[in-house]
Amino acid sequence: MSEAQVLHISSSSNPFFKELRRLAHGSTEYRKLGRFWVEGDHLAQAASNRGVFPEIAVFSESFWPLAQAQYAQAAPKIIVISNALLADISTLESPAQMGFVFALPVAPSLQPGLASVILDRLQDAGNVGAILRSASAFGFNQIIAIKGTAALWSPKVLRAAMGAHWGLQLIEGASLDDLTALTLPILVTSSHQGQYLHHLLHKRELSMPCAWALGHEGQGVCDELQARASQHVRIAQPGGEESLNVAAAAAICLHASATAGVPPRL
Repeated sequence: MSEAQVLHISSSSNPFFKELRRLAHGSTEYRKLGRFWVEGDHLAQAASNRGVFPEIAVFSESFWPLAQAQYAQAAPKIIVISNALLADISTLESPAQMGFVFALPVAPSLQPGLASVILDRLQDAGNVGAILRSASAFGFNQIIAIKGTAALWSPKVLRAAMGAHWGLQLIEGASLDDLTALTLPILVTSSHQGQYLHHLLHKRELSMPCAWALGHEGQGVCDELQARASQHVRIAQPGGEESLNVAAAAAICLHASATAGVPPRL
């Protein structure tokens, strides 16, 4: 790799600084700008492990002299920014000393037979990110986000997913009609109807591969998607709570599907 270009920024009126601030503080700015921002090096490392590398690396002025040996080739372009400006960009309680700008991936086409998670208008970015992390862990490599779902490449979702983005096919702004292309059974989570998940496991009647549909935190899965379901599934809650957090329910359901029929290891 050729030597990276290094640019120093100390003014808040700099156009690139203004763009960074938009990316860091806006949930959907990445759609307009075609790239996104991640703070700290954990997500950048997760990306590089998948063969994805940033376009731009950003370092605080005080950290750059220490970082050069390790990060001098982190990206084709390096920005060294004053500590105060980088702190202004940060949305963390303890701002990181570095961040990275990635190009937004080209939106993939829906794969009809790929184990999937359908997100039906989920609003909370933390929930969405946690579900992406569980999906990646349990082999559900396609995420289909119905229009109205929290922005998948927003900073909050990226942080909550902890690097899962780079192992998934992420489809945003999907319509219910798009789901017609799926050749997999659709399993809909519910707190009040359908068979219990542990019964399906016991009887070996849990479909896999499949597409799990998870609904809005307050309203649940919409009626139109309910009507498309091959199975309605609920999780036993002997403690008596009315319902589970959607991300917790997702982890339970995805794990159950992933391990159905897999003999236990001693």
